[in-house]
Amino acid sequence: MSLNSNLKFLRKKKGLTQEALAEALGISRSKLAGYELSITPPIETLVKISDYLRVSLDILIKEDLASYSEFKLRELLETDQFLRGRKLRILATTVDDQGRELIEVVSQKVKASYLAGFSDPEFIADLPRFALPFLPMDKKHRVFQVDGDSMLPIPDGAWIVCEYVDDWTAIKDGERYVIVTEQDGVTFKIVYNRIKEEQKLLLCSANPIYIPFEVEAEQIREVWKYRLAMS
Repeated sequence: MSLNSNLKFLRKKKGLTQEALAEALGISRSKLAGYELSITPPIETLVKISDYLRVSLDILIKEDLASYSEFKLRELLETDQFLRGRKLRILATTVDDQGRELIEVVSQKVKASYLAGFSDPEFIADLPRFALPFLPMDKKHRVFQVDGDSMLPIPDGAWIVCEYVDDWTAIKDGERYVIVTEQDGVTFKIVYNRIKEEQKLLLCSANPIYIPFEVEAEQIREVWKYRLAMS
């Protein structure tokens, strides 16, 4: 396993000190030093490392990146590869006893914890879940409870069924999405895609009293496309 050497290699490749990378990951410098030597990080830290360095977990763990050519490294670290492809992000999910994916429910009460737990299989397994047989079986769905009046006529407290989006460059202007970000947590908005040009999304409310705002792509953790609402 090449995780430890890859972590050190990529840190230096990006010109980061141990202190700077540790601060970005929310861990101590001594822990990072241990990870670069021989210690295997917990899964939640691995996900943060993968997201921050923009390298898939599979490559981070298995490949010897120091042996890559400069061209191959540039291709690997290209920003667009982070914005595309589910292999660069882990999606925790639940299944029934026949292996079919279930739909987890994220209530208003759980929203505050979702940002910290969205990639934790134990957290996701503790969420209420059910199945809707008319939804496509080849797509991953999750239910979120709307909070507030910013997306009227969908009211506060309504439940919205959303479909997981693995390619953020495919987000369509003017359509509704749940955006999970490092700064704002779970947000339901009308989205305008500025990923390719500016590495940003513009988030707007249906209620005009709320001011539009932008989020940086590096702050995004998950994107879910709105499919239908249930009161």
